[in-house]
Amino acid sequence: MRHTTTHRRSRALAGTALAAALLLSACGGGNGDDGGNGGAEGGGGGDILIGTTDVKVAIDPAGSYDNASFLIMNQVYPFLLNSRPGESEVEPDIAETAEFTGETEFTVTLKEGLTFANGNELTSSDVKFSFDRQTEIMHENGPAYLLGNLESVETPDEQTVVFHLAEPDQTFPQVLSSPVAPIVDEEVFPADELLPDDDIVAEQAFAGPYVIDDYSFNDIVTLSPNEAYDGLLGAPENDSITIEYFSESSNLRMAVEQGDVDIAYRTLLATDIDDLRDAEGLNIVEGPGGEIRYLVFNLAIMPYGSETEEADPEAALAIRQAVADILDREEISEQAFLDTYTPLYSFVPEGLPGANQALMELYGDGNGGPDPDRAADRLEEAGVETPVELHIEYGTDRYGEASADEYAMIRDQLNDTGLFDVTIQSTEWTQFTEERTQDIYPVHQLGWFPDYPDADNYLSPFFHSENFLANHFSDEEVDEALIEQVTEEDPEEREAKIEELQYMVGEHLPTLPMQQGSQIAVTADYIDGVVLDASFKLRFGSITAE
Repeated sequence: MRHTTTHRRSRALAGTALAAALLLSACGGGNGDDGGNGGAEGGGGGDILIGTTDVKVAIDPAGSYDNASFLIMNQVYPFLLNSRPGESEVEPDIAETAEFTGETEFTVTLKEGLTFANGNELTSSDVKFSFDRQTEIMHENGPAYLLGNLESVETPDEQTVVFHLAEPDQTFPQVLSSPVAPIVDEEVFPADELLPDDDIVAEQAFAGPYVIDDYSFNDIVTLSPNEAYDGLLGAPENDSITIEYFSESSNLRMAVEQGDVDIAYRTLLATDIDDLRDAEGLNIVEGPGGEIRYLVFNLAIMPYGSETEEADPEAALAIRQAVADILDREEISEQAFLDTYTPLYSFVPEGLPGANQALMELYGDGNGGPDPDRAADRLEEAGVETPVELHIEYGTDRYGEASADEYAMIRDQLNDTGLFDVTIQSTEWTQFTEERTQDIYPVHQLGWFPDYPDADNYLSPFFHSENFLANHFSDEEVDEALIEQVTEEDPEEREAKIEELQYMVGEHLPTLPMQQGSQIAVTADYIDGVVLDASFKLRFGSITAE
């Protein structure tokens, strides 16, 4: 597809930044001290069983953009750049070198002799194919938005890849370690459509630290070390990893308590985590919290939305702002999550440069609490009849069973004011993830793990005109501000631009951030090497059973 530079830039910035994702929980450790290891073999660290309720979408990198799918991809696909366990800065993985060779040119030199597990050579042609394929397919649930700033990929020889960007982009090296960047086998994957999971497994089209030996969709996945991997993370220290998927968090809790799984990773209820802290034979592992939970407003079909019979942008904005005035994040954090999440009052989570509390100042009582009177005044001034009928969709199988309590509280807080008449409904994730982009849900739940730890990854994917939310938000001033901050080389100037952006977006309120969470895993006390770091990638290679 051919696009103008402006449109390419808008597509990329809609995903360049951050997730997720999102950041993804990370398990690192690894033994890749100096990069390649000449082939990975099991390290004798045992056979590890991980339990999760986090269902995946697909393992084709072009067709999914969720934490559970990326968890698998991180283990089986290679990346040009990656981060060592315990760190978030990226460096060459299957690359020998990687650097900017011009303001809008990034050059990567691959290691020699790279192969996929099936014996096919891995060359610069596979790299170009992998990125071109993302933008060709441009799947609605895929991560291709992250490549909006990519104009072209050039391959001068079998070991060299040159990325040409539309605009300078300080985050591009991190993009090459993100969900859009797994390198796939061009002899196996089709160029213009997704490849079914079973076909990927059958063809052994893997060149990461692991290969998949056994695969049953959202049931069981078994991985073993990939002898062909030659990258930063080194050989896995265990003999195999099996992931078992649970439909209920209560079953996952029971499994880890009774020793039926070695690790429980996403998602246990807050009450379960609190109870298990003192359980004999178990450890709680926690890591930096880049995960956020938020509401998405569909600006086309919400009350007074642009495609409704009573379309009125000012009235629709007043409704969004009134919701922000009323909701009590503190109460939800305490009662639904037992403080395993903390209130989030802006779009960039606490801990990243540029984070602030813009929404605390703009809405509610100005100190983080609710103010129903302020909400009533907004609605009256905009001529909105009350109570406002509002439907909110959420998904417990994606964002945990605590979502039921969370959204019941959101409903009740809004309805108790008399200003809203809210209904809520939970939908299974595979249906939810398709329907959320089809103008079916006026308001819906989403969560995010960043693609990499940078504030822009919480801004551009959400608020650029070509954003992944598909919620019809578009604003030229916001688009310009997003480009300005991501191209700004001075760290202090960039931080100031990020702070200003949050106030700018806060005035429009296309999404409403609610909660920020930590990474948590529950492990048996004989398990070692689970490292949850700011890369938010759960790495399996360092995990061992003593």
